[in-house]
Amino acid sequence: MATIGFHASHEQLSPGELLRAVVSAQEAGFQAAMCSDHLAPWSERQGHSGHAWSWLGAALQATDLPIGVVTAPGQRYHPAVIAQAIATLAEMFPDRFWAALGSGEAVNEHVTGERWPTKADRDARLLECVTVIRALLRGDEVTHDGLVRVDRARVWSLPKLMPPLIGAAVSAETAHTVGTWADGLITVARPVEALRPVVEAFRESGGDGTTVAFQVHLSWADDQATAVAIAHDQWRTGAFGPELAWNLELPQQFDDAARFMRPEDVCGSVMVSADPGRHTAWIHELMELGPDAIYLHHVGQEQERFLEVFGERVLPEVTS
Repeated sequence: MATIGFHASHEQLSPGELLRAVVSAQEAGFQAAMCSDHLAPWSERQGHSGHAWSWLGAALQATDLPIGVVTAPGQRYHPAVIAQAIATLAEMFPDRFWAALGSGEAVNEHVTGERWPTKADRDARLLECVTVIRALLRGDEVTHDGLVRVDRARVWSLPKLMPPLIGAAVSAETAHTVGTWADGLITVARPVEALRPVVEAFRESGGDGTTVAFQVHLSWADDQATAVAIAHDQWRTGAFGPELAWNLELPQQFDDAARFMRPEDVCGSVMVSADPGRHTAWIHELMELGPDAIYLHHVGQEQERFLEVFGERVLPEVTS
């Protein structure tokens, strides 16, 4: 049975509200948590974007949950900085922290003023960063000159237990590469027939036996019309394909691109239903692919009612 976790969306809640939400998630019966690492939200309507690493220390201290983060080393973050952050959290909270590493999105990374690389260059840069981060977490001194440059870096405070370094992927092609280096895969949930090739590509390239996790975007409310309205208001920019989502630079650009998106268009990327039983059925369908963890992201900005209802009516059906 997969672990059912709570996704904490920094783009949608203030850091204080998000901290209260993850505490409530543990009280509701969620078994784990994860968070996004953004400098900017996907939409001006979302309106937030707290610093994930500052928040993670507080969230790990405030709960007993294992918690991870999806982050992008290489441009906004130097890999030595990420390695130090990973080591610090893993040392303070042994066996409770993981990091998923991805190639990033321009909405967060353009602020450095550097050229936004092609996808191929971003993927190559990520592999260099992974090599550097792993070496630093082993205690090595690292000098590296490539797409990223490192000069005699060393992380001095190291954890006793090496935290998992998971790969973030959307496509089967990227998942295949992730399987060659990562301790696991995290990907965005889709219909099973679309998700299966991603999982298979990861497992076939070396990821068999390692962690597979899904992030599920969902919208729930007491009535269907409200659930649809929430998804359309907060997550219609999530309906974009990867090429557009990776390359737009400002929340306003996402809003402009989504101005003709209809409510029904969002239902392909968000699981929308007022019926907790339908959400339970969707989760069971995803479990057919054998994931180790499924993280639920209610795309509304009001989390407490969602946590209460899912704790009472969904979690008992999918965790026993």
